[in-house]
Amino acid sequence: MKKFHNISDLKFEDGFLVITIDEEPKRFQLKEVSPVLEKASEEEKSNFEISPSGYGIHWPLLDEDISIDGLLGIAHAPQRKKKIA
Repeated sequence: MKKFHNISDLKFEDGFLVITIDEEPKRFQLKEVSPVLEKASEEEKSNFEISPSGYGIHWPLLDEDISIDGLLGIAHAPQRKKKIA
């Protein structure tokens, strides 16, 4: 399985999602990342699952998902199939 990102140290501080991605600490404003997480209780926010591939984070009590590439602003172009002449 391809590992997209190494995610660790996820926490919430003063309206921010603070997370270490690929060994680099990052801070994201919750209101810009997810209005659902911004309004969530501490219990709801603390119950999360990091995907084994490092692709994203899931909060089962909220049914909320965030992709790490989305947080980092990484856009993916659709794969085009090569035409066979």
